[in-house]
Amino acid sequence: MIRILIADDHTIMREGLKRILDGIEDIQVIGEAIDGHDTITKVRSEKFDVLLLDLSMPGRSGVDLIHQIKEEFPKLPILILTMHEEEQYAVRAIRAGANGYLTKESAGTQLVTALRKVASGRPYISMEVAEQLAMSAMPSANNDLTHSALSDREFEVFCHLAKGKSITEIGEILHLSVKTVSTHKTRIMQKMELQSISELVQYAMTHHLL
Repeated sequence: MIRILIADDHTIMREGLKRILDGIEDIQVIGEAIDGHDTITKVRSEKFDVLLLDLSMPGRSGVDLIHQIKEEFPKLPILILTMHEEEQYAVRAIRAGANGYLTKESAGTQLVTALRKVASGRPYISMEVAEQLAMSAMPSANNDLTHSALSDREFEVFCHLAKGKSITEIGEILHLSVKTVSTHKTRIMQKMELQSISELVQYAMTHHLL
């Protein structure tokens, strides 16, 4: 039996996932978490075979949360379930320690297969993500992709800026101070050699990061 912890801040999403898994003989949902703190608490208190993790939740989330869980529970497989289809999100999640990456759009048809695969110790990633991982290992492959030089936190802030979020809004979403977000924004603009937010948005659109 594959024992699952579902970590997603949306009740409707958690219920939908449980309906997909209901009746699957070898899979059982035995826990739910609503944010990063709750996820850590649940993982520490009970044994799970797979953590099904939303990439964007209140509090500590995303790559930071993956790092923390892997530090404490290196053998716990993590399957990322997210609305982000862009391969760059997947590459960063896999590098942080996630064992698989699945978009919410494809969950209905691929979730069971993905859970079984990561539970068995094998990765579950798309061909596109595998290609991105291979390319990122090549020193000259990303010379023209300046967003690759951003830290994981900077990349999160970059994506929110590209979506039109204000510094205050980003701070609330990521639970960071306005000063910290402003510092990240400054570093992003410097690293990517951008002069304005409109240039940042154009870059994000050109590289399919929106």
